[in-house]
Amino acid sequence: MDKAYIAVLSFAFIFLLHYVLGKVSNGKGAVQLPPSPPAIPFFGHLHLVEKPLHAALFRLGARYGPVFSLRLGARNAVVVSSPACARECFTEHDVAFANRPQFPSQMLVSYGGTSLVSSSYGPHWRNLRRVAAVRLLSAHRVAGMSGVIAAEVRAMARRLCRAAAASTGGGAARVELKRSLFELSLSVLMETIAQTKGTRSEADGDTDMSLEAQEFKQVVDEIIPLIGAANVWDYLPVMRWFDVSGVRSRILATVSRRDAFLHWLIDAERRRMDEGEKKSMIAVLLTLQKTEPELYTDQMIIALCANLFVAGTETTSTTIEWAMSLLLNHPAALKKAQAEMDASIGASRMVAADDVPRLSYLQCIINETLRLYPAAPLLLPHESSADCKVGGYDVPSGTMLIVNAYAIHRDPAVWEDPAAFRPERFEDGKADGLLLMPFGMGRRRCPGETLALQTVGVVLGTLVQCFDWDRVDGAEVNMTEGVGITMPKAVALEAVCRPRAAMGDVLQKL
Repeated sequence: MDKAYIAVLSFAFIFLLHYVLGKVSNGKGAVQLPPSPPAIPFFGHLHLVEKPLHAALFRLGARYGPVFSLRLGARNAVVVSSPACARECFTEHDVAFANRPQFPSQMLVSYGGTSLVSSSYGPHWRNLRRVAAVRLLSAHRVAGMSGVIAAEVRAMARRLCRAAAASTGGGAARVELKRSLFELSLSVLMETIAQTKGTRSEADGDTDMSLEAQEFKQVVDEIIPLIGAANVWDYLPVMRWFDVSGVRSRILATVSRRDAFLHWLIDAERRRMDEGEKKSMIAVLLTLQKTEPELYTDQMIIALCANLFVAGTETTSTTIEWAMSLLLNHPAALKKAQAEMDASIGASRMVAADDVPRLSYLQCIINETLRLYPAAPLLLPHESSADCKVGGYDVPSGTMLIVNAYAIHRDPAVWEDPAAFRPERFEDGKADGLLLMPFGMGRRRCPGETLALQTVGVVLGTLVQCFDWDRVDGAEVNMTEGVGITMPKAVALEAVCRPRAAMGDVLQKL
C-alpha cells in the first residue's frame, strides 16, 4: 500500500479518535479540566512547542494561570508553574504522579523503560532506587569520594595554570570552560563508578580531554537534544513510522556508541575484580549479580550506569558553567566570593569539601544559580496513575505532568526582581520556606543531589579561590539558553583566566 495513503488514513483515524474521546469527556459534566489554549485538529498544541520549551511554557503560564492543560498530538498534559501546586503534586499526590510517561525516544535510550530514570513506579523502580540511594550514592559513600573530587580538581587547576603560563597574554589564557568542566565531571564518575581514569595519548599530556571523555561528550551532546518533553517526534506516530528527520536512526546510533563505552567499563571491572579489587560502584553491582543474577543483569547494570553518567556529567558541568557566567557578568559578586575564601581558608591551601558548607556566600551563589538556571528546567515529566485534583482542577489518569521549575523559580509573586542575579537573597535565611527544586521533589527526587552539590561546591570554590577571571574583550557573557532535556548554554563560555598571585605558592606545587 502506498505510504502516502497510509499516512492519510492514519491522520483521519487519529483525528476521529480525538473527536470521539473529546465528546466522551465533555459528557462527564462535573469534570473541570485546567484551562487550555486554542488547539488545532490532530496536532493539538504542538504548534506552541517552541524551543526552549521551558521558556515557551513560562509565557503560557503567565497567560493561562499556574495550572493549564495541553494536548500534544495524542498525549494529554498538564503544566504546573506555581510553588503551591508543585507542592500539592509531590506531597498530597506524590504516589499518583510517581510514574513516568513512556516516550518512544526514551524507550530507545532506556532499554525499554527499565532504567532508574524512566521506569514506572513499582517493585522494579523501588529496587533500583534502593541500590542507587543506599549502595551507590549514600552520604557515607559520597563523603568517601571527596579525595577523588579533590584530585580531579587539582588536575583541572594544573591544566589552567599551564595554559596561562604557555599563553602570550602575560600569564593569562583564554579558555573554554565547558570542555574542562565536562572532563572533570566525567573523570570523577569514571573513578567512582568504574575506578578507572580516562586514557590520554602521550601527545595530549595533561592538557586535553581524555579519549573516553571526548567520545562520551559527543554521545551526550548528540542524545540530549533528541529526548525530552519538547521532542515532537514522540507525539506524532506518523513521524515515527517513517522516521521523519532520521530521529530514530540517530538515537540508535548514539545509544550503540554509549553502550559500547559502558560494556568496556564493565568488562574492565570484571577483570579487576578477578585480581581482588572491589571498590567501585560497578564492582558493588557485579558482586550483587553473583547472588541475584536474575535481578542484577548486565543490562540493568548498564542502564543504571548510563543514568549516573549522563545525569552526573552534563548537569554538574552545566551548573558550574552558568555560575561562572553569572559571576563574570557580576564582577562584584566574584570579588566578594574571593574575599570570603581569603578570610575563611587563606592562601596556604586549596578549598576542600569540608570547607564548602561553611562558605555561606559561595552557597548563596550556588543556590541563586540553581534558581535562575536549573539544570533540568522542566524536571523530568511525570504521569498520573489515578484521577486527582491539582489547583482545584481535575487531572485524569494517564495525563503527563510537566512541572516548570524554571517558572516556579522566577515567580514574581515569590521572588523579588526574579530575573536578577542576587546571591544575597539567600543570606541569613531570607529565602527559607521558598520553593527551590532543581533536583525535583517527592519520591522521584534525584538521588545524586548530595554528590552534585559537593562537586559543584568544590569546583566552583577552586575556580574562584585560585584564579582571577575576566570576560573576553570585555564583552558581556552571552546568557542565551540552549535546548534539550537539560538547559545548556547556547554559546559555550569562554573566559580569560589568570592564576591569583596570592595563591602562587599553592599552585606551583600542583
